[in-house]
Amino acid sequence: MSPRVRSTLSAALIVLACLLAPLGALSTWATYDIGNSGRYEAAMAPLAADADVREAIADAVTDGILREVHVGPALQDPVHHFLRDAVRSFTRTPAFRTAWEAANRAAHDAVMRALRSDREGAVTIDLAPVTELLKSHLTAENVPLANRIPVEHTEITVLRADDLAELRKGFHMFEVAGFWLPAAAAALAVTGVLVAVCRRRALLATGLGTALGAALLGVAVAVGRRLTIAELPPGVSPAAVGAVYDALTDTLRLVSWALAALGVAVTLTALLTAAYARHRRASAAPAQAPGE
Repeated sequence: MSPRVRSTLSAALIVLACLLAPLGALSTWATYDIGNSGRYEAAMAPLAADADVREAIADAVTDGILREVHVGPALQDPVHHFLRDAVRSFTRTPAFRTAWEAANRAAHDAVMRALRSDREGAVTIDLAPVTELLKSHLTAENVPLANRIPVEHTEITVLRADDLAELRKGFHMFEVAGFWLPAAAAALAVTGVLVAVCRRRALLATGLGTALGAALLGVAVAVGRRLTIAELPPGVSPAAVGAVYDALTDTLRLVSWALAALGVAVTLTALLTAAYARHRRASAAPAQAPGE
């Protein structure tokens, strides 16, 4: 194989490897982090203690109760204030953490079943079990109107029907590529370095490309967060949604930093070995001068 062909092949393999590295991180995160119920629940569980999440839930539950339990205009403000304090107090109890975990488990199971099947229509979950738990707690605390809270099979949409088809295609692709994509990226990078005419230069390019891919992945996560918050409907807490987004993408951010560190380490290794080789050549040059 001629040096030109080797250089071209090496460059192509390294570029492809650097493109696949962030995609491999994304597919691994989607398959083994988001797609795994245990990891998902572990990521979401700490949010039961997040102040923004608790405030958002207290507002939503209070508004929901007042929509179902009607009071006179003169009593709306004091009842709203009292109910909100009672619900906020509920969000600090072990019962709330149990309800939070149950609701997240149900939502995750419903979404995963929809993504892994051919079902059509929106994905919904039933809030009746959580409502029953809340009603029992507020009744035990002698909160007015608590015994009038209707416990109905109220379904909320966690994934719209028009979003399901696109998400299903992407998720299926990530599940198939979850393990093989990062493995392929590593194999292509190693092969690209081995076939290169100048392996040190190829190693430098691999390190720089990996660091750049990691940076782009980090930027994509940040942009995704901003777009998610910007597209929220009125009345939804941006702080609470941001906390949920951060919890779900925490592993992805760590992976992007790890990839960046790996790329920098490879780059520094290539630069240091190149500097050492130049130093050795420079130190060996005077010894050859007398024989010239």
